[in-house]
Amino acid sequence: MLYRKLGDTGVDVSILGFGCMRLPVIDGKIGRIDEIQATKMLHYAIDNGVNYVDTAYPYHSPAFPGPGESEPFVGRALCGGYRDRVNLATKLPSWMIDSGRDMERLLDEQLARLKTDRIDFYLVHALNRNYFPKLADLGVFEFLDRAVKSGKIRFAGFSFHDEFPLFKRIIDSYNWSFCQIQMNYMDLEYQAGRAGMDYAARKGVGVVVMEPLRGGSLTSNLPADVAYAFNVFGIKRSPAEWAFRYVWDLPQVGTALSGMSELGHVIENVRYANDGLANSLSAPERDLIDKVRRSFRAGIKVGCTACQYCMPCPDGVNIPGCFTQYNNAYIFGDVARAKATYNMMYQAAERASRCTRCGLCVKRCPQRIAVIEKLADVAALFESDAARN
Repeated sequence: MLYRKLGDTGVDVSILGFGCMRLPVIDGKIGRIDEIQATKMLHYAIDNGVNYVDTAYPYHSPAFPGPGESEPFVGRALCGGYRDRVNLATKLPSWMIDSGRDMERLLDEQLARLKTDRIDFYLVHALNRNYFPKLADLGVFEFLDRAVKSGKIRFAGFSFHDEFPLFKRIIDSYNWSFCQIQMNYMDLEYQAGRAGMDYAARKGVGVVVMEPLRGGSLTSNLPADVAYAFNVFGIKRSPAEWAFRYVWDLPQVGTALSGMSELGHVIENVRYANDGLANSLSAPERDLIDKVRRSFRAGIKVGCTACQYCMPCPDGVNIPGCFTQYNNAYIFGDVARAKATYNMMYQAAERASRCTRCGLCVKRCPQRIAVIEKLADVAALFESDAARN
């Protein structure tokens, strides 16, 4: 297992992190974790060098985003000496905060759920344009300072689900120790993207990567030309290993989280993490990943470059964001995932159905996209009849 310093924290973390969002469940029911199997998986990972374990308040909740079973499971599974062998990460549920007292109460509740007196890496969960201003006004920075001073947490960070300008603003707003962003070889310009990763690293902020396999879309049901490109290349690796190796090749990345649901996944990923050196991919290997990226992008339905010339929309529609998720649905052949992300990231006022066909975006678009018609397609794919009326 390879290790890297996580930013300026001075902590060596395994390049593979164990994500506890997709643990195996009983009878396919969310919230009913198969504890025997999940414990075997977690212990195998730790016994083989994984020292970063990530969970969150709502993971494995039958009523998401309410409290889930992941934190209590992790607390039980880390008994018997395993707790002291790992860096434990969990997250403050941003959507449940209405006062400074809520932050204190939830942190204490999470410590109890996790059966620990400290959380090594504590993140403010899912910061975006809606949660960040509210939490800042309610004193989240002062709360984090108190939590670090009291020893309840070691390092303060945040996870992010929005666009780069806000990411930069958040990074500059506080003395963060680390951040968690989505990164894989397809999402270089998505959300914080490469620009956000580079900016954080320059500031000494550690980078934890989520979705290195993009929820499995980079490993299964691959387009024929993508599968062919991997199969004929001189170096034989699974699609999962190629995806991990791309992320680990980036020296800015401290650890990449994998939400594993089978022991076989853990065994394979641990093996991959023995070779994930930074700057280790050759020029032909990087060319292969570029070729695969172009093949995936051939499925793009709307040629939006997110240049923002169409913004702001007078109706409040997040036009580039709507098109990003619409394209993702076809690039990766996963409408359900794209729809879930669309509904999570954008409030009702920002969705495609709010378009009143004023035509201003069409006049501004340098790509000459039929924006109005394409927004109607987005609404038809992602929004119910009730939402569009």
